[in-house]
Amino acid sequence: MIERAEVAAGAIVRRADELLLVLRGHAPAAGEWSVPGGRVEPGELLMEAVVRELYEETGLRGVCGPLVGWVERISEDHHFVILDFEATVTGDLTPTAGGDAAEARWWPVSEVASLPLVEGLAEFLYDHGVIPTIV
Repeated sequence: MIERAEVAAGAIVRRADELLLVLRGHAPAAGEWSVPGGRVEPGELLMEAVVRELYEETGLRGVCGPLVGWVERISEDHHFVILDFEATVTGDLTPTAGGDAAEARWWPVSEVASLPLVEGLAEFLYDHGVIPTIV
């Protein structure tokens, strides 16, 4: 039973015609690709959560930019309100998976929609002009 909704923050990081994605290593969405992100900790600002999750899951340092959009994901065992922000990597651009990410890498935006993505991500990225197609 879900006791309450949880707030999560994600980082949409682009490099030329590539998008930074992580392969989820744990539930929910284990084995699916997503943008780096996760739960916002109590007392943590959204922008701090974006930068922290980016670093924890990819080893990359960055700064949080403007809000891209938000979604809700509800299932039998969770209710997430996810706010995705643009983020810019500062320094090294070579990701190293960490935290609950099994893999972290740059994907050409033209290939993103063909990956096993978390539910609704392709549509979100397309609707916000991040990827060119969802088919």
